[in-house]
Amino acid sequence: MSDHDDVRAGWQDAFGTDPGDPTRAARLGGPGQRLASADVAAFVAKSLAGADVDGRSIALVVPDATRTCPLPLLLGAVRDALAGRAASVVVVIALGTHQGMSEQQLARHLGYAPGRLQETYPGWEVVNHESWLPETFTTLGTITAERLGELTGGLLTDTPVEVKINRRVAEADVALVIGPVFPHEVVGFSGGNKYFFPGVSGQEVIDVSHWVGALITSAAMIGARGVTPVRALINECASMVPAQRLALCLVVASGTDVLHAAAFGSPEDAWAACAEVSAQTHVTYVDAPVRRVLSIMPTKYEDIWTAAKGFYKLEPIVADGGEVVLYAPHITQVSVMHPHITEIGYHNRDYFTGQWERFRDQPWGDLAHSTHLRGQGTWDPELGERNRVTVTLATGIPEDVVRAVGLNYLDPGSVDVKAWAADPDTFVEPHAGEVLYRLRSDAKGLEV
Repeated sequence: MSDHDDVRAGWQDAFGTDPGDPTRAARLGGPGQRLASADVAAFVAKSLAGADVDGRSIALVVPDATRTCPLPLLLGAVRDALAGRAASVVVVIALGTHQGMSEQQLARHLGYAPGRLQETYPGWEVVNHESWLPETFTTLGTITAERLGELTGGLLTDTPVEVKINRRVAEADVALVIGPVFPHEVVGFSGGNKYFFPGVSGQEVIDVSHWVGALITSAAMIGARGVTPVRALINECASMVPAQRLALCLVVASGTDVLHAAAFGSPEDAWAACAEVSAQTHVTYVDAPVRRVLSIMPTKYEDIWTAAKGFYKLEPIVADGGEVVLYAPHITQVSVMHPHITEIGYHNRDYFTGQWERFRDQPWGDLAHSTHLRGQGTWDPELGERNRVTVTLATGIPEDVVRAVGLNYLDPGSVDVKAWAADPDTFVEPHAGEVLYRLRSDAKGLEV
């Protein structure tokens, strides 16, 4: 599975699920455009004017603060469009397995004064997706092992998966996703139904979907267009949600609150429309591989679990034997919500699949994350683990912890960013985590 083109060639076109049709979604903007706030608000108002929301309960599923998105602008427009129409509105923060947001964080993220939600969003409720509480979930059904085999193109054939989702979303009349689309290491491009699964889903789907992506490898999956095996799986799960599903998908200028595009419709159609734009906006191609990358991580990434994006969105342009350095002096923990990853450590896919009896009972989501940050490589019983590139943490995590999980350590105080930027063998990304870098020779292979 090391040849990315061969892997993608084996994927079915739509795996029997709705692949989404961008022409069916209403869309504003496009690649290179910068939308005015008034135009975005007008687009939201027009889109919701024709939606069946009168007298109905609404669950707004939105990203947490690790995703760049101008939520105050969007939610203000949604509030005005639903006023006097919706019976109730609850905002559910799609944390997946990320840590919950405090009232101060929620207020800043959603655009209201702390403790004064009702002054900005009258009648609304805001809740974290509390994945750590069993009572958060309701069960929608089960995807059989046979069906999972079909959806994943044969990658998993003996594993049924129970489909659970946040009950506040399932019990609403309308579930409206509001969130951005970016290249993604597990699914190809994020957004759409991904805000349901894994955004507000149970651990079962999270583990299976992430492990399917890890089997393909992040390097092969990230930025792949169309319906990938993981996209097929989450679309199938989403089809089981009893609420009417709608989506306002967005393409955000990385690191800003400016939108390039917005699309409204079913999650499949709105996602497809924005994925087209994201592929032209959030993927930067370079002509030749580089020896070393310095990924400077924004403070919104609070641990390595989330900051790993600085590795896998730059890994594709690093030469064999090269190095990626994650520079984040503010980060002091490997993972807030998944401390078990410090026991597993960071390894490539083959390390786990080659010793599957040893690891099969570990959380598959943790194994997947491990591979995402370690990248491509091989393992065999005699030669052990061999990795394509070196991963170095220049963070506030103690050196002994970094080395214990199998990564290199660099004192962040020794990093002179200007000097590194002047080094012709070093590529510096000042705002890592959202834009994917690829070699120009890989461009054709990203089509599914």
